[in-house]
Amino acid sequence: MKAAEGPDETVVTTAVTTGAAAGAAVETIQREMTAFARRARASAGRMHPELSLVSYTLLGHLEESGGCRATDLAAHYALDKSTVSRQVAVLERAGLIERRLDPDDHRVQVLRLTEAGTRILAQVTVSRRIAFRERLADWPAEDLERFAAYLVRYNTASGDSEESVGTASEN
Repeated sequence: MKAAEGPDETVVTTAVTTGAAAGAAVETIQREMTAFARRARASAGRMHPELSLVSYTLLGHLEESGGCRATDLAAHYALDKSTVSRQVAVLERAGLIERRLDPDDHRVQVLRLTEAGTRILAQVTVSRRIAFRERLADWPAEDLERFAAYLVRYNTASGDSEESVGTASEN
C-alpha cells in the first residue's frame, strides 16, 4: 500500500527540482560568461593590437571620470595596485595617458587621456559597438532590453571581485 503524498512532500520535491534547475542554470551562466570573457579578450587584440581589454576598460573609465588616481582605478575595478601600475605604465609608454598634478592637492597625480588616447578609445569603441550590433542583429527588441536589464542587474549586485568571471585580472 502506497502512502498518499502530503503537502510537505510536494514542497520538498518542488524545492529539490527548483534547486537542481537553478544550479544547472548557474553553471551554464558561469560557463557562458567565461566564454564571453575569453572572446572579449581575443577580440580586443583585433580591435587594436596594442590595447588589451583591461587597457580599453581603464581608458574608458578615465574618459568617463575625467581622470583619476591609479589607486582609484584599482579600487573601482577591484584590481591589485600592481596590476593597475603595470597597465598604467604600458598606457603611458604608448602615449595614451599622462599624469598631471591634481589642482586641489599637488601631492597627488591624476591620470588623464591624451589626445591619442581619446582618439584610440573612440576608434575601438566604434569597432566594439559595430561587433555587438552585428552579433545581436537578429535579436528582437524585447530580448535585447531584457538582456541589457539582466546584465545591469548582475553587474550592480554586490560582489567582492570581478575576477570571479575572469575578466578583471587579465593583464
